[in-house]
Amino acid sequence: MSQRKLYVFDFDGTLTKRDTLIEFIRFVHGDKAAFVGLLKNLHVLLLMMLGVIGRGKARRMVFTYFFGGMSEELFDTHCLRFADAKKGLLRPKAIRKLDSLIVEGHQVLIVTESITRWVQPFFATYIQHSFRVIGTEPAVESGRLTGRFANKNCTGAEKVRRIDELYPERDDYFVVAYGYSKGDIEMLDYSDEGHYKSFRG
Repeated sequence: MSQRKLYVFDFDGTLTKRDTLIEFIRFVHGDKAAFVGLLKNLHVLLLMMLGVIGRGKARRMVFTYFFGGMSEELFDTHCLRFADAKKGLLRPKAIRKLDSLIVEGHQVLIVTESITRWVQPFFATYIQHSFRVIGTEPAVESGRLTGRFANKNCTGAEKVRRIDELYPERDDYFVVAYGYSKGDIEMLDYSDEGHYKSFRG
C-alpha cells in the first residue's frame, strides 16, 4: 500500500514574516504598553539568551505578564480580531502552497509553539478540510487565563511528540516538513523530506 503524504509546517517565521507573540502583544496592548512590558521583562529575555532559563519558560513568563488574569472570552475575541487584522503577516508564497495542498486533498498540519487560539483563525477557511493546528495552549481556570500553559511549549522534540500522538502509524505516511528555526530541527529530521527557510522573498 502506498504511503499517504502528510505536510507539516512551523508557523512563526515559516508561514509568517515575524514572530506572532510580539505582534499579538502589540495588537492587544498597544505599542507603548508592549514596549514598557517587554522592558520590564528584559531580565527574562537576557536569561533566556544566556541559556539560564529555557525558551519555553521565558515565553511563559512574558505571556503571564501580559495576559495572566484576562478573561478567556476577551482573549479569544482578541485572537479572532488579530487574525483578521494581520493577514499581512503571512508569507504569500507559503499561503499559495497551503492553498494548493488543500485543493489537492492532502493532510496538512501546522505545529507551532505559538498559542493555538490566535494561529487557527488565520486559517478558518481550511478547517473543514484535512487540516489541523496544534500548538501551545493557555491554562484557564474559572473563565480566566492563569498565565500558565496547559501543555508543554510546542517546540523542538515536543513538536515530534505531538505529531506522533496524532499520527502514531508513522510508516503509513510520507512526511514533508517546513521549518525556519532551531526549534524545528527535530521535526525536519523526523520528516522524509525537509525544507528549511522556504517561502522567503
